[in-house]
Amino acid sequence: MSTKEKTRERINLKESTTINNEIIIYNDDVNTFDHVIETLIRVCQHTPEQAEQCSLIIHYNGKCTVKTGVLEKLKPQCSQLLEAGLSAEII
Repeated sequence: MSTKEKTRERINLKESTTINNEIIIYNDDVNTFDHVIETLIRVCQHTPEQAEQCSLIIHYNGKCTVKTGVLEKLKPQCSQLLEAGLSAEII
């Protein structure tokens, strides 16, 4: 096995042991685009452009993954999104 193959094998092994969860926000008929955008910037540290794109995806597709990461870091962010009145869950 060459050095390149060993490195690739090590990377694949590391990727398979890292578990990422996702926060998904679902569309509703309550929140305005501005509220969703402002909340994503504040809670998820999105740039204004990211937040606007996510809000459009939520509107037209019914949902959007807005953040990925380890569960411990996502839980408080998801709670803040829920407290802001958004329909969110971690999967």
